[in-house]
Parts: sequence; C-alpha cells; structure tokens
Amino acid sequence: MVDANMIVRERQLVIRREMDRRGISLKAVSLDSGIPYPTIVSYFPGEKDRQPATLSGAAIFTLAETGALPLDLLSLVLPAGFQIVRAPEDIDHDEFEEAARDYLATKGKAHHPDSPGGREIAPCEEATLDAKVIQLAAAA
Repeated sequence: MVDANMIVRERQLVIRREMDRRGISLKAVSLDSGIPYPTIVSYFPGEKDRQPATLSGAAIFTLAETGALPLDLLSLVLPAGFQIVRAPEDIDHDEFEEAARDYLATKGKAHHPDSPGGREIAPCEEATLDAKVIQLAAAA
C-alpha cells in the first residue's frame, strides 16, 4: 500500500523548489499566513536530505485562506486530477472573457510547429492548459 504521508512529503519538496523558482520566500509565507517561521521551514525545508514535516490540513487551510501560497502550489499535495481553486462569489464576465481568450491563445501556441511538441500538445503545455481550464471552470 502506498504511504500517503511519504507522497505528500515528496510533493512538499516539489512545492519548495517551485517557491524558490518563483522567488516566494519562506519568511513572506510565514508573515502572510501567521504560521511561525520554524513551522514553515519544517514543511518546506531547503536541504535535499531533510524530510519535511507532513503538511497538516489546518496549515493547508491557513495557507489557502490567507493567500500566502498560490493555490496551484497547494494543489500539488492533492492526488492527480484534483485542484484547489477559489470559487467565485459573483461571476465577473469581463474576467471570464479574459481567461477564455488566454486559454485559446495558449492552446493556439501549443499547436504551433515551433512549440515543444510541434503540432501536438506536449506534456508541459498540457499541464498549463489544464490549469487554465480549471481556472475557467472556477470562474463559471
């Protein structure tokens, strides 16, 4: 049987690498969320050989509610096919149109002969398109 705690911990390391790539500091996450800095470091350690503390449901709730981490990063702890998205209280049709046009433009670029997969959609492009579809669904 798969150890879900180990899977989540591995994904937390992926989140940390993505935080570093995006320039999201642990101190900023701590300040924005109100979660103590040592706890944030325990969830997202920078050392390769250090095993993270398992991210709790309460921590995920707090990080999402405060916006301290982008939802696409928090979604990495979920099983494949699941995403954490903010459901709109009211639909902003101008925003929805912009998101739809962004999806269509991104999809058009994915079919360009110079794209990573040529005329076919490459896995990296598919992941980007999937995220855009999820955002469209959340806005609907």
